[in-house]
Amino acid sequence: MTAPIRPQPGILDIALYQGGQSALPGHDAPLKLSSNENPFGPSPAALTAMASALGESHRYPSTDHAGLRAAIAEVHGLDPDRIVCGVGSDEIIHFLCQAYVGPGLEVMHTEHGFAMYRISALAAGATPVEVPERDRRVDVEAILARATDATRLVFIANPANPTATFLPMEDLTRLAHGLPATCILVLDGAYAEFVDGYDGGKALVEARENVVMMRTFSKAYGLGGLRVGYGYAPRAIVDVLNRIRGPFNLSGVALAGAEAAVRDLDWVAECLRVNATERARLTGGLRQLGLGCDESFANFVLVRFADEAEALAADAHLKQAGIIVRHPKNYGFPQALRITVGKPEDNSRVLGALADFKGAA
Repeated sequence: MTAPIRPQPGILDIALYQGGQSALPGHDAPLKLSSNENPFGPSPAALTAMASALGESHRYPSTDHAGLRAAIAEVHGLDPDRIVCGVGSDEIIHFLCQAYVGPGLEVMHTEHGFAMYRISALAAGATPVEVPERDRRVDVEAILARATDATRLVFIANPANPTATFLPMEDLTRLAHGLPATCILVLDGAYAEFVDGYDGGKALVEARENVVMMRTFSKAYGLGGLRVGYGYAPRAIVDVLNRIRGPFNLSGVALAGAEAAVRDLDWVAECLRVNATERARLTGGLRQLGLGCDESFANFVLVRFADEAEALAADAHLKQAGIIVRHPKNYGFPQALRITVGKPEDNSRVLGALADFKGAA
């Protein structure tokens, strides 16, 4: 009898990733505020570019992503040779784990960190290490205390998801300086655009050989469906990641849409302006209802209730009103709901529904 076919160690320990709910029984067009998407969608320039690129779908896309890398570099003041593009920043996470960790080595993330950090670590046969946060914020001292000679990657989402809290640059710098020289600090900037004046960690990447910055087009640019992200890293790391990157990992449509989106500065600026205004209104309204809500540095808020039972009841009430939000129990917040900042009318619906809920509670 032949031995059973088994995957590599760690694979079966992976819990399948769960995305935000998008459908709601009994509601043909529910208000989806569960995935932190840009409620205004892609820029008109990106839509035009994607439509044009469809006519060239019989052609293979570029393998070096030169046009997109040049656009990103021009807009953000980066070195195009230090940029590597992926299928969302998720693929950059996977590349880093595939290239730099394996059995006997560790990948560190905070207790409320993005699920893909753990998933990609296990997929590479490495050991994921979870470090506690303090008051829903990254604890630099706890990370430094837990780092060992086996630690090869430390993933920090900044701003963080699902907490929406932010770690200042001085803390990130202290973390980078304090980690072992053999460890790569990865700054996940999926929500970096929503913090005024924050460059995602560009200066740290350029000053050190062990810091990588990640960004995505899924949030501020409204291109979640295209799956485009990138990493900015020392050239030696970019060279390694490009060696394992599929030659055609991004489609021609995705490349065209992302390049047009990053160049449409007015569109993204207006989206960010509305988000900042509405985020403040939503946060203030939630606090007036007696709900716990930290200052948000992203395009969503984490709302804390008295306990899990109240959070689930509020979630059910919102669903009854045709509103889908996220119950982030799997991220360690059973007593909370994560709500994407929507259009002004969307946020008014949320506040009205929660006011009804609190009034009836």
